[in-house]
Amino acid sequence: MTPPLPTREQLPDDLLERANWVGWRTRTYDGEERPVPCNVTGGPASVTDASARATFEEALARVRDGPADGVGYVFTDDDPFVGITLDRCRDGETGATEEWARALVDRLDSYAEVRPAETGYRVIVRGTLPPGRTRAEALELSDGARFCPVTGDRVDGAPAAITERSDVLAAVHGAYVEVDPDSEPPTPTPAGPVAPDADRAPADALLDEMSGPGNDLDDDEIVHRAETAVNRVTFTHLWRGDTSDYDDRDAADAALCSILAFWTAGDARQMCRLFRDSGLFRPAWDEVAYADGSTYGAKTVLRAIRETSEYYVPSGRSSAVRRSSTPSDGGRRRGGRDDAATDSGGRPPTPTDASPIDERGAFDRVDELRAWLDDVVDENERLRGELDAERERRRDLEARVSEVGDRDRDRDESAGRGWSLFGWLRR
Repeated sequence: MTPPLPTREQLPDDLLERANWVGWRTRTYDGEERPVPCNVTGGPASVTDASARATFEEALARVRDGPADGVGYVFTDDDPFVGITLDRCRDGETGATEEWARALVDRLDSYAEVRPAETGYRVIVRGTLPPGRTRAEALELSDGARFCPVTGDRVDGAPAAITERSDVLAAVHGAYVEVDPDSEPPTPTPAGPVAPDADRAPADALLDEMSGPGNDLDDDEIVHRAETAVNRVTFTHLWRGDTSDYDDRDAADAALCSILAFWTAGDARQMCRLFRDSGLFRPAWDEVAYADGSTYGAKTVLRAIRETSEYYVPSGRSSAVRRSSTPSDGGRRRGGRDDAATDSGGRPPTPTDASPIDERGAFDRVDELRAWLDDVVDENERLRGELDAERERRRDLEARVSEVGDRDRDRDESAGRGWSLFGWLRR
């Protein structure tokens, strides 16, 4: 459900005085609804594009007059703010909050609000984000070039203003995110950020064990096929490092890995290698980011493999491969739905071209195409409206030109004829 639009009275002055506001629309990725920044026409907006940002009032007007669902704030390198996102910690119906989340909100003691999905919180503080990792399970810290939807639904008891909390921010980062492997970190409740477990092997060492069957396509061929598939636009944007269609960088990373999981048939090593060649690669890929000692990149790859139910198999090389759903992947299909292959001529997949599409995947594909068609219809209606307006302006201009011409012609005729009885009788 889309939350009501915030008012000035609900928001901190520190945010209102900066022209860093955009609209956002709800998009569905991998079965989850996510807010995505949008421009005045409803199309995706890049958080690094200053021309897409506006004042709060301007952004609010765009939402009221256009196809957006809400307003959001873009953190930049020029502002002093850090956003702390607490996810999967609140019951959307009852509002019941898990203890670890309530403790963190109280400890940060700054402006905090309920997120649009109503299953978590976002706290905004003044401060400097320490270097290193920025996330641990359900907790994420973010600053420059990041977008956050703003609801104005302030947490009961939280300050109405954004406060300076550099010391507390550093302490939270050190305790829950940047864990020293030689120390004994505090262990929050199981639902919250998790402390390291020395008895569990890093996920990096499990890449080979968790890999799918793979295929004999080399890296260049994988990229070529992805660039000519039905979802080639999505792949190309991600491959070039464009994250504007996603709420955050992690969501974009996951989307690209889902595509790579399909085309590589779950070859984890090849997926990692390809991701490093993409425009999305960043140092955080190799940072230890989880309690079991695994890196952010390895976990992202493994999650994509686990949630991909179908793999691409080149025609004439081997039989089609379909993974059965298991409790570990929740029966959800990521890569297959968005990444069903077609050749460059747009021919739909057949069992001889790639793995067959199961019934669930077919419904997912239909939903995806419907969403795409809705966007096309919206854009067509917008262009049709502009065309009609242009035609009306042209008709008005032609009418004015014709009127001026008639007056000039009458004047010329009168001047040339002079007065005559015949001319007078004609009138």
